[in-house]
Amino acid sequence: MPKATIVVPAYNVATTLADTLASLCAQTFADFEIIVVDDGSSDRTVAVARSLGDRRIRVVQQPNRGLAGARNSGIAQARGEYIGFCDADDLWRPTKLAAHVAHLNSNPVVGLSFSGSELIDDAGNPLGLAQRPRLKRITAAHVFLRNPVGNGSAAVMRRAALDDIAWRPARETQRDWWFDESFRQSEDIECWLRLALTTDWQIEGVDGLLTRYRISSGGLSAGTDTQLATWERMVEKLSPIAPQFMAAHTPAARAYQLRYLARRAISSGDVPSAWRNVQASMRCSLHPLLSEPLKTLSTLIATSVLAAFGPAPVAALRRISASRTRA
Repeated sequence: MPKATIVVPAYNVATTLADTLASLCAQTFADFEIIVVDDGSSDRTVAVARSLGDRRIRVVQQPNRGLAGARNSGIAQARGEYIGFCDADDLWRPTKLAAHVAHLNSNPVVGLSFSGSELIDDAGNPLGLAQRPRLKRITAAHVFLRNPVGNGSAAVMRRAALDDIAWRPARETQRDWWFDESFRQSEDIECWLRLALTTDWQIEGVDGLLTRYRISSGGLSAGTDTQLATWERMVEKLSPIAPQFMAAHTPAARAYQLRYLARRAISSGDVPSAWRNVQASMRCSLHPLLSEPLKTLSTLIATSVLAAFGPAPVAALRRISASRTRA
């Protein structure tokens, strides 16, 4: 039985899947399997997955169930003690799996191990930006407010921890759910937060930008209203589990979420959304301003510049910032 399983949800990703699988097959820790879950693709996704000829790759096909449903099907088929997730347009650095296996082996109370992420563009080029989250002494409040795990391709989880949050809805006849398939967005943070609120498993990170997380230029602000509505539904779902916790932390968490959506709107040049979200963030809570004044003030300034002069100056400032980061 392999020590680890890497689950790759795949829906119409023929253009990026080969690079993703190549990065996974190149892991320095070799005792693993890859489960590609084809979620009802209509392109060459399955053919690409099978063309690599690596015996560690298994392809599971299903009618479309969404990202959470594809991850759940992969978990159900997984044989590894540790289960990692990599979306089919993201990449892993060669040492990522080795770092997480060592981390989980030496820390039996850790149920979710994650890393920082380097942001890349559609072509796989570095954007000069990174997610460098808190790595240690992570509480449920940290997960709710700032989601240190960062993205769905950063986590490697212990199978035992996943099984502690599994359930089976009445209408489900095939397998358990670990990720909530009724969510088409925010399904990852809902899972991480539910783990933190309902179990004793710890969440910790390892050093390094070991995930390469793709930011699609075509989807920077797509569905921001829907994304906020989904986030609010997550709050509604989890509030009965920990009512005092959720009541105490939701205003600040909502402010961070709105600031994040404002920054997404800035990146796509959407002035009305940027203004609406940044103002709503300030009304909800001053926690982001007090805790992260530079990031919050830069969001306010960028929104003002965008409104006054259009997207060109904002893009120029971003290029300057990125060049300094790379230097």
